[in-house]
Amino acid sequence: MRLCLGKINFIIMGIAALIILIGFILMGGEGSTPEHFNPEVFSTRRTVIAPNICFFGYLLMIVGILVKNSRSKNRDDEPENMKA
Repeated sequence: MRLCLGKINFIIMGIAALIILIGFILMGGEGSTPEHFNPEVFSTRRTVIAPNICFFGYLLMIVGILVKNSRSKNRDDEPENMKA
């Protein structure tokens, strides 16, 4: 059974998933309660840096899916009886 995506695709997608996870971890933290306002909710790390890291991870995920497999170039060169 052949997969449409190759080893490089899965490596890139794994790195992208880790980057997205890091972005969400950076966004996390304590929130405000009705009794106490937490100004840390509006920190630069949570509102600027972490969303940009997540966005970069999502873009890398798209690249990982769209990267052409080196094996797919050779599939066209196979004889008709060898194609699955």
